[in-house]
Amino acid sequence: MSTLSRAVVRMPLALLLVIGIAAPVGGCGKSQNESSQPVGGGASEGNEEAASEKREEAAETEKNRELLSELEAKRREEAADEQAKKTEKTALAKAKKRVEKAEKEAKKHEAEAEAKLEQREAAAKAKLAKEREEAKRREAKQEAERRKREAEGAATTQAAPQQQVTTAPSETG
Repeated sequence: MSTLSRAVVRMPLALLLVIGIAAPVGGCGKSQNESSQPVGGGASEGNEEAASEKREEAAETEKNRELLSELEAKRREEAADEQAKKTEKTALAKAKKRVEKAEKEAKKHEAEAEAKLEQREAAAKAKLAKEREEAKRREAKQEAERRKREAEGAATTQAAPQQQVTTAPSETG
């Protein structure tokens, strides 16, 4: 609370306090004998004036109390508004931080997912390339074996007629 607003609140409060103390003390200055004995026409007018003054002071005191309560209510309302704005500002800042953090986490997870996907794709390509390489080796090996068998078959076919020729005369003999 600023110094000015405190002064504004304290000023009427001090005025009420002074009036509240001064009015009863001022009325106590006369003795009961003096107030109950009418001295004449002037004394009764003085009493009426004193009563009128007391009523005016009471009305003024009441008015000051109302003003003071209005000032206090206004001060409380302003303080509540200020606190609400501060709370709202803090909440917005926290929400913004949470959103930024969530976005950052989402980007991080997305990047991790992309990296995993790229690794899987690379592994799949490597596996496919390896399988193709192995398939080529098997085909080459099979081709080599086939050629070897053909060569052996051709060699056996050529060697077999020569054996028959050579074995046939020895059998007759």
